[in-house]
Amino acid sequence: MDSVTSSVKTELRKTPLNALHRKLGAKMVNFGGWDMPVEYPSSGGLMAEHKAVRGSVGVFDVSHMGDIRIHTGKTPGGALAAVQHISMNDASKLAIGQAHYSAMLNPQGTFVDDVIVHRLADDDFLLVINAGTREKDIQWVRQNTATYDCVVEDLSDAYTQLAIQGPRAAEVLQKLTDADLSAIKNYWFTQGTVCGLPNRLICRTGYTGEDGFEIYVPGDVRTSEAVWNAVIEAGREFGIIPCGLGARNTLRLEAKMALYEHEISDSINVWEAGLDRYCKMEKIDFVGRAALAKASSAGLKRTLVGLEMVERGIARDGYRVFDSAGEEVGVVTSGSPSPTLCKNIALAYVPPVHAAVGTFLHVEVRSQRIKAQVVSTPFYKRAKKTAPQAVGTA
Repeated sequence: MDSVTSSVKTELRKTPLNALHRKLGAKMVNFGGWDMPVEYPSSGGLMAEHKAVRGSVGVFDVSHMGDIRIHTGKTPGGALAAVQHISMNDASKLAIGQAHYSAMLNPQGTFVDDVIVHRLADDDFLLVINAGTREKDIQWVRQNTATYDCVVEDLSDAYTQLAIQGPRAAEVLQKLTDADLSAIKNYWFTQGTVCGLPNRLICRTGYTGEDGFEIYVPGDVRTSEAVWNAVIEAGREFGIIPCGLGARNTLRLEAKMALYEHEISDSINVWEAGLDRYCKMEKIDFVGRAALAKASSAGLKRTLVGLEMVERGIARDGYRVFDSAGEEVGVVTSGSPSPTLCKNIALAYVPPVHAAVGTFLHVEVRSQRIKAQVVSTPFYKRAKKTAPQAVGTA
């Protein structure tokens, strides 16, 4: 989602769990205008948090994310028509209780934001948006749905959202809910009791490349802390630890999940970002479609590739990429050591002629050009497993 920036002396927004994070000794940073934990040194820091999610389970506070509900106005069907107009995926294909990845686009076919669209009912949708683009996104949605008969609600501050992620996530959450988690497929959701709280949204989604769930509970401090503590206690036997935005970033990078203002932005289109599988051009119309059709005919000038550093060095965001002849050809959008693969990896935009797997390029790291190779992505993909069976209820 949004870029992490250094802490500055300004008024930052806080989630209901802010005081708890500080009590736990979290290292806090300015993340898109929010005071958020980047890592918890007392739990071992980023590396330990990353490995906990890959190997067992971790929990993230993602309450900074925005939530927009679009539902029926006076005439049924208005909300669906509005969502179809403002998002590139086909919401009409969603069953009730299903979600999908999508994006809201500018008329130029570039990104306003990427979103997760949940179908709550026939004409009732929940869009989860990024934290740093909240106000912009909400204003854009209101403007672009103004001619549709629907109701747009900003529910961003109504919920505390926790992401319980990792291969043991279902076993942890099942202790706290009456919902049968084994019946929920990836990118599906249900409503159930969580920690004694009825009608809570339970989604099998996440931003880590692992199995996991995101739960929505009332956004007051007392309830939020009680649920967080209950999750930690339920996961104690599996070694659960709190995880910050640092691990969330390395996890999503390994899984090649886009980060706003890095792999996607208002200057990058869908084809360049390699997200065409989520863009349903067969829809009659949506914002940005005409520009995307034109861009498709013109062909790609750049495309997103995965890089693995062959020589010692870490490719960081914004570093320049050169071809074997020494000509500058691209730029790194995200880069980091991979705790899972024990290699330095990166994503970068380069011309298609340099995008073939096996191509050698160079990344300029502190004035030195370090050899890298184009590799297939995602860098990491979890093995498919049967959903864990229910192990208990609240």
